[in-house]
Amino acid sequence: MDSVKGQSAQKVLLVDDDEAVLAMMKESLESKGFKVAPAGSVREALKLITTEGFDVLITDLHLPNPGDGVAVVTAMRHTQPEALTLLISGYPDVKTAMDTVLLEADHVMVKPVEVASVTKLIHDRALTRKPVTRSRKQRAGAILKDCMPIVVADWLARTKKSPELNHLNLSDSERTGHLAKLVEDLVVRLARSEVPSQDSDASFSGAAILHGKLRCLQGYTASMLVLESRILQVTIFGTLRNNLTTIDFDALLSDVMTIADEVDAQLTQTMTSFMEDWSPPVLSKPQVLLKPLVV
Repeated sequence: MDSVKGQSAQKVLLVDDDEAVLAMMKESLESKGFKVAPAGSVREALKLITTEGFDVLITDLHLPNPGDGVAVVTAMRHTQPEALTLLISGYPDVKTAMDTVLLEADHVMVKPVEVASVTKLIHDRALTRKPVTRSRKQRAGAILKDCMPIVVADWLARTKKSPELNHLNLSDSERTGHLAKLVEDLVVRLARSEVPSQDSDASFSGAAILHGKLRCLQGYTASMLVLESRILQVTIFGTLRNNLTTIDFDALLSDVMTIADEVDAQLTQTMTSFMEDWSPPVLSKPQVLLKPLVV
């Protein structure tokens, strides 16, 4: 057996939705002395990650959707940070794959992949790999609090690109309005560590009320309020996505539920305040010309 010294006992999680490729890679890696656990889907891979231990992860980027491999890599990084993670990508995906490397994966290999190259890479990385220092995990609220200026700046940049929102002649401060305070209220809500019940657990938001009144004076429409709220959610989730290496995955689902509930509740209060101050445009009455009465 052509095994690599010191690597014969290493256990590999091999993930690919192509059965032929999966079988071929499994056989080739086992011939090199590795113990291989195959997975043909993201679901199978995640189940194995949570129930078994691995030294190496080798996964395709597409499983079968673009970027599915990123979910597998992220799960492995969170659950078994000491494992070596290798991402296999086609040429069209190299840019996406390299971005993933900077975020989570240890290395990208471009198709077609030779098993000999994989074996050498695993061997070399095993010799030079430093012990993993576990980063301090943070709840979503703590991340948003630290990234508050980034959230506001990103939201502002997104709204300026929206034709529906940028036609009004407003300064940056006028455009952001009470956004920072709304995010602060969200952070406070997240600090409660409560999963939203069926009815909204959101509290009264003075900032949301004032925001609605401000938007009414600025000439916003109801549809514009809904759009900027949607952009806020996208911005928040984008910020969390950029901090996956430090986020507390155990609490992520409940935090996402809370974020969605709180942003929707703030929008409801903003809309209520907006409609209280808003009045439909007054249409001038058409003048009726009376013909003189002919006797």
